[in-house]
Amino acid sequence: MQQFIKSAILAVAVIGLLAGCQSGNNDVRDAARQDVETTGVQPNSGMQSAVQSPNIPTGPVTEMTFEEQRFNFGTVTEGEKVAHTFSFTNTGDEPLILSNARGSCGCTVPKWPREPIAPGESADVVVEFNTQNKRGNRSQKVTITANTSPAESFIYLEGQVVPADQGSDVSLNN
Repeated sequence: MQQFIKSAILAVAVIGLLAGCQSGNNDVRDAARQDVETTGVQPNSGMQSAVQSPNIPTGPVTEMTFEEQRFNFGTVTEGEKVAHTFSFTNTGDEPLILSNARGSCGCTVPKWPREPIAPGESADVVVEFNTQNKRGNRSQKVTITANTSPAESFIYLEGQVVPADQGSDVSLNN
């Protein structure tokens, strides 16, 4: 009986979520989210990502192509800031909407366009990496969330950070 009740609640939540996606009504999505919190019923993986990951866009899917996904900044001295611009193009047929960009840690900060990018148009994600208290080989990952499939794409800043007290012996390879 308890399984039947959980299934019924889940079915209502799915129907509500689908209705919300079609009408654009966020109240339905909020109600589905509240049902999950109240009942403790965990939805299936498709429902779970829609309820628990509001940054993943819903609606038409398009394609995004980066000119490069990895940039090697060479060797820098600890404490320097490294910045690089990653250019990309909307290679799909729908407007491209970037809903989030996040670095692998607080030292890696991306800036991304907030407005939709039309099909065929290009834009940039600028990533700054603060090397303060970072040493050795580095691979700083940035996760881009957009209305693409898959929803997440990755770009990387890579290179070597040498301690500040050894910096005078370093030649930059940028």
